[in-house]
Amino acid sequence: MDIRPTDIIQNRTYDEIAVGDSATLVRTLTGDDIRVFAAMSGDVNPAHMDAEYAKASVFHEVIAHGMWGAALISALLGTEFPGPGTIYAGQSLRFLRPVHIGDTVTVKLTAKTKTDHGHRIVFDCLCSNQNGEDIITGEAEVKAPTERISRPRWPLPELIVSDKAARLAALLGLARGLAPISIAVAHPCDAESLKGALDAAHAGLVVPILVAPLARLRAVASAAGLSLDGIECIDVPHSHAAAEQAVALVRAGRAEALMKGSLHTDELMHAVVAHDTGLRTARRLSHVFVMDVPTYPRRLLITDAAINIEPTLEEKADILRNAIELARALGIATPKVAVLAAVETVNPKMRATLDAAALCKMADRGQIAGAVIDGPLAFDNAISALAARTKGIVSPVAGEADILLVPDLESGNMLAKQLEYLADAQSAGIVLGAKVPIVLTSRADDAPTRMASCVLALLLARAAAGGLGRAGASLSAVPQAELDGSVE
Repeated sequence: MDIRPTDIIQNRTYDEIAVGDSATLVRTLTGDDIRVFAAMSGDVNPAHMDAEYAKASVFHEVIAHGMWGAALISALLGTEFPGPGTIYAGQSLRFLRPVHIGDTVTVKLTAKTKTDHGHRIVFDCLCSNQNGEDIITGEAEVKAPTERISRPRWPLPELIVSDKAARLAALLGLARGLAPISIAVAHPCDAESLKGALDAAHAGLVVPILVAPLARLRAVASAAGLSLDGIECIDVPHSHAAAEQAVALVRAGRAEALMKGSLHTDELMHAVVAHDTGLRTARRLSHVFVMDVPTYPRRLLITDAAINIEPTLEEKADILRNAIELARALGIATPKVAVLAAVETVNPKMRATLDAAALCKMADRGQIAGAVIDGPLAFDNAISALAARTKGIVSPVAGEADILLVPDLESGNMLAKQLEYLADAQSAGIVLGAKVPIVLTSRADDAPTRMASCVLALLLARAAAGGLGRAGASLSAVPQAELDGSVE
């Protein structure tokens, strides 16, 4: 192993340290620091984890665990002063001020006394913030090393902090201040679909109307410990009838959105696209997954991964317009779109690359508005600026994509579910292009995913009502004749 001087960790022995000698360490507290410390220690005191609770506390915001600062003292003792070979003997600390996210803490250790017997050193410990205010004071006693130790500096592991609760809370924050929408929930006859609808109601996102066989619905609620008090329920004989009745509620103006329960996607969507009684518009129906991935710095919209099997160029244009509309409702003023293919060059033998080139030209000519569009781009170039630079690709979208337009349903569905199950993405799903937003999730999805999807429906409904968040692109002149397919 080739070790450079900067890769060495080296101590200072007992004899090399004089009373009055000192060393410092500087760290800036991040939210991830707090979450990692909580995971390591098990300390989930709401003062450290719950922003709403912390706001009402004497500190007014989330603060670090007190022992996070103490851990910095330990780090300085163990890695530099004295360093490797140091054995902790005791510590006495006073905690004077909280540490907030963004605070920069300077730890200073000063040798106070030395005792030759046992090679003991007592250090004065002082932690201060960027304003020069004392945070922690005290003493630490160690048994110092007597022999010089030089070792390779072990690289720190790369940590990916996956906090779905925090990511869901951030999404819920987008709906703060918006009045809830009425939503018809078709056949919520399992625990997760029912809980998702009720949780969304308790969060102030929706006012649900549950459409299902009433006896079965009550049995599910009772088994799951859920209350239906105050919730409107409409009794129907089976799931097909639930889909038809839920759509009818929307057509009658009683519901501003539609939500899938535990029935199969095909059952609900066939009621939606019915010629005389459905919810079609001139715009093609399409589905968008909204993924919050721990390893990506922005929300990622993936479309279409659930409805259109092999969309044509014209259909992809509508799919893209729908996704741009959702992105704008999410607060992304000018979303960046990567039109995905397996390669970055136009290849006449690969239809995805030809479609990508045509979509980009349509955007240039104003046929698709409201976004920056580039393609064809492979997945790595779409999400990694480094990968694009390595391949010599100059793109305003590479590494900053907000929307991924996939070539077909199969590739999109696999991509979305890989992110959800292998990358711990927080997901939400919505169908656009109908008269109202349609919350469409897999029957395997949990209640938080369903509640997150209700946020999307609320944002879209309120944006439509207020004329906000629209992409302003022209609608397809050809109605959607039939639904291609649906996958969950």
